[in-house]
Parts: sequence; structure tokens; C-alpha cells
Amino acid sequence: MQFSTVAMILTAAVAHAVWNIASKYKREDTLVFVWAYSCASSLLWVPFSLILIVEGQQELDWRLAVGAVISSALHIAYSLILQAGYERAELGVVYPIARGSGPVLTILFATLLMGERISPGALLGAFIVIAGIFVVTGNPFRSGSRPLQGMLWGAATGTAIAGYTLWDGYSVISLHLDPVRYYASTLLLQSLILTPGAMRRRNRIPTAVRVDIIPILIIAVCSPLAYILVLTAMQSMPLALVAPLRETSIIVGSLLSYWLFRENHLARRIAGAVVVLTGIAIISL
Repeated sequence: MQFSTVAMILTAAVAHAVWNIASKYKREDTLVFVWAYSCASSLLWVPFSLILIVEGQQELDWRLAVGAVISSALHIAYSLILQAGYERAELGVVYPIARGSGPVLTILFATLLMGERISPGALLGAFIVIAGIFVVTGNPFRSGSRPLQGMLWGAATGTAIAGYTLWDGYSVISLHLDPVRYYASTLLLQSLILTPGAMRRRNRIPTAVRVDIIPILIIAVCSPLAYILVLTAMQSMPLALVAPLRETSIIVGSLLSYWLFRENHLARRIAGAVVVLTGIAIISL
């Protein structure tokens, strides 16, 4: 395992945790917020992709078009589900469950849709991840429990993560798409798809941008950076090794959510996050 690739993935994990924390500070309309940071991300990353085209490192063909269209739809669904979850439940519950269940669901979907077989070790890892989820949430079945709500939103987010992970992995590995050009095209399409909805709420845009400008800018930089680093790592390291290293963001997210939002049960959340990471590591082996 090359140190530079490992460092790349760990940097992506920190950037991912940072932009998820920034999302928690959103105050205004969710759709406008997602549209605003998608547009800002496009303005930052599309110029880099144009440089690659000029230098001949990526061709404009059907692979890029199809890959970006499907990826943009999957990422929009993920962004909206994530923001809805953060509005209704604690980040310290939604975030670890989303990041823990995503890899497990990826394995299940790959088995059902692609005919891949799950080894006994992977099954053990999946059960450990589920156990870690229950450690993080506590007893989710008690009456009126907010952790139950957080668990459901986290699972929905994990499903979206599995969807875009499977497709994006296929795009950069099997279709041989350049990560920067591919994800910049995805961001541009996300912005275009969200624009009609944002225009219907255009009276909210000035307030949303003014109030949420700091989280918008943080997400615009950190979210694409984190994912482009992961996509790049996929080209030189097996996805099974990239995934557990990337999920170190769970630990960072749990610590930051406790420190910034004064969320309760720090020890339990950290313990559960560690168990989730252990399960993901076993799955990767």
C-alpha cells in the first residue's frame, strides 16, 4: 500500500467530516442550500476539468455523458436525504449510521444485482457494523425515541451512498473516466437539474446565501475535494481497501459533533463508531 495513496484517503476522510459538520449549520431552505453549494462547487472545479480536456487527458464522449447524468441524479438524492436527516435528527447519530451502512449496503446490492458472492468474513463484518450502529443509537425502539428517527434517516442516507458508490466506482474503473473531469461534470449537471426548483424559490435565495454563505463555501471546497481524492485512490488501490480508510471520517465526525453541538453520550458514540470501523475493516479483508 503506497503511503501517498493512504494519505490521500485520510485527507479525504477529514474533508468529508468537515463538510458534514458545515451542513449542520444550515439555517435556510434545503433545496436552495444544496443548489447554492452545487453551483459554487461547479465554479471551482469545472475550470480544472476544462484544462484536462485542453491537455487531451479526457475526451468528451458518451461514457462521460452517461456517467455524469446518472451520477448527478444519485448525488442529488443523497444530498437532499442527508440534509433532511440533519434537520430532523442529531448529526452524531445520522452520520455514523450513514457512513457505516453505506458499505454494507454496497455489498448487498453488488450481490443481488451483479452476482457477487459474500464471504463468511464479509458477513461477520456486516453484523459487526450493525452492532456498532445499535451502540451509537442506543435503544432505538423505545417510545418517542429520537435515535430511532436518526437511525432511519441514516439508513436512507446509507442507501444513497451505496447507489452512487457502485456507479461512480464503475465509471472511473470500468469506463476509465478521469475523476476530476467526471465529478466536475456531475457537479455541473447537479446545478442545472436543481436550478428550476431553486428558481421557483428565488425569493429565498438572497437570504439563504447571506445566512448560509460560510457553510456553502466550506462544502463547495471540501465535498468535491474529498470525493475526487477517493475516486483517484480507487484507480490505484482496491475499493475494498479504500472504503475502510475513508470511513475514518466517522471518528472525526463523532468528535466534532460532540464538541460543536454538545451532543450527548460521547463515550458511547465513539465506542459505536470504532465498532463500525472494525466491521468495515473486516469486510474489506
